[in-house]
Amino acid sequence: MQTVWLLIVSSIALYVIRLYTEFRRNVKTIGDFPGYRTLLAGPPARGLLATFLPQILGISQGRMNLWRSKHKDFEYFGSHIYSSVNIWPKSTCQFRVADPSAIKEITSSRTRFPKPVEAYQVLKFFGDNIVVAEGDEWKKHRKVANPENNRMVWEETVKIVNDMFQNAWREQEEVVVDHCVDVTLTVALLVIGTAGFGRNISWESDLQIPPGHQMSFKEALNVVSVGMFSKAILPRWAMRLTHRLRTINLAFSELQLYMQTMIDERKNAEKKVERYDLFSSLLDASEEESDGLAKLSDSELRGNIFIFMLAGHETTAHTLCFCFALLALYQEEQEILLQHINSVLPGGRTPTYEDMGALTYSMAVFYETLRLFPPVNGIPKRCEEDATLVTTTTAGEKLVVAIPKGSAISLHIPGLHYNPRYWKDPHEFKPKRFLEDYNRDAFLPFSGGARSCIGRRFFETEGIAILTSIVQKYKIEVKEEPQFANETFDERRARLLDCKIGVTLTPIRVPLVFKRRA
Repeated sequence: MQTVWLLIVSSIALYVIRLYTEFRRNVKTIGDFPGYRTLLAGPPARGLLATFLPQILGISQGRMNLWRSKHKDFEYFGSHIYSSVNIWPKSTCQFRVADPSAIKEITSSRTRFPKPVEAYQVLKFFGDNIVVAEGDEWKKHRKVANPENNRMVWEETVKIVNDMFQNAWREQEEVVVDHCVDVTLTVALLVIGTAGFGRNISWESDLQIPPGHQMSFKEALNVVSVGMFSKAILPRWAMRLTHRLRTINLAFSELQLYMQTMIDERKNAEKKVERYDLFSSLLDASEEESDGLAKLSDSELRGNIFIFMLAGHETTAHTLCFCFALLALYQEEQEILLQHINSVLPGGRTPTYEDMGALTYSMAVFYETLRLFPPVNGIPKRCEEDATLVTTTTAGEKLVVAIPKGSAISLHIPGLHYNPRYWKDPHEFKPKRFLEDYNRDAFLPFSGGARSCIGRRFFETEGIAILTSIVQKYKIEVKEEPQFANETFDERRARLLDCKIGVTLTPIRVPLVFKRRA
């Protein structure tokens, strides 16, 4: 028995020594470049245990580290690039980058700094798609995923918002919402459903559960987006253990059924309706080859539908929720925006697609919200060969950083967006900065290079239409609640803008009041 225990202890000791030796080798490989040294891997290439832990010095950087630290870590380590080396489960070298020039070099070179698609396998629930593909496979998905019909996006968005005013809010003088995301998620879902996938539904009809289903389309998609992580890490049998897990499981089945029904109805329609939406492009690609690229399989078709629905409603909804919270907090900015809207749309006329280019302050408010609350905090890349990146120290001196082959790289978006070198008073809400000269490489809410967000123009068109339409008709205020009667402005701001990491940066609770303008 004593021999057995000796073998166990010896094996553990050898394992620990091996881990530590590999860790020290990696630290030496990067020349002990300043940064974190932790037991567990940090985001986005983190292990399962590190996902649940908060930031603990020497142990874990925590899931919220990129967001919570913003630019502080770069200031602490004295450079716009810093390193991270962990010990377990496997020692890895990682570099966090908040330098716009270095980021531009990374995103412009897909061969030297490719996307580590293995980090996105969680998004393959319904099939391969544009997010998880790379190389020729990515080209196939990118070729057909062309959601550009911006006039239709604008017109459908304005129609849906007006439908909300009439049938959901019923032209009330005052609409109180306990969490603004309940409003923005529904609007964004109806927009992506109608403009992206031809689901002609109204505000009220989407709340109904159709025959053959146990959930509405909206509920199924929302539960899937919230429950993705549980579905990814738990074995199939565990998804039946609790009511919450069974609901998530059901939502995945329901969403797949909705998507397949959409596909079957469009494919089997006796009369083909000529549409120029994303769904039509995807369906065409599943029926015939294009430019020598293979057809999309049924699972790839479902996978892409899911990705565009998920990204197309959640990102917009959360950004607009933060946007309305900021306007409620900063009433003077809301008034500037209103006056600008009235100057472009005199007499309260309905905004048209032709007005979008003139609604510059709406765009500025939208962009400033994205700067302050970037939907994705860390964009992973991998270094395929020994490379160097040029950056500066926080004192402004040039610094050349050696990046060994195999290193993980994270484009640190909050670090970039809160970098005082490129943004004056970076923590302040100042939309006007986007009407002045600014470093466009220091603004990266949609990533950059060839792998930048394919739905950017759809997202901007929809967002500006919703923002303009609502501010034109309603004044937005913070809902007064007795338990917060004595809070300071800073406390109120922190409460309304509190958030968590989900598929995208997610507001926790934004209680607002929409008051109809005279």
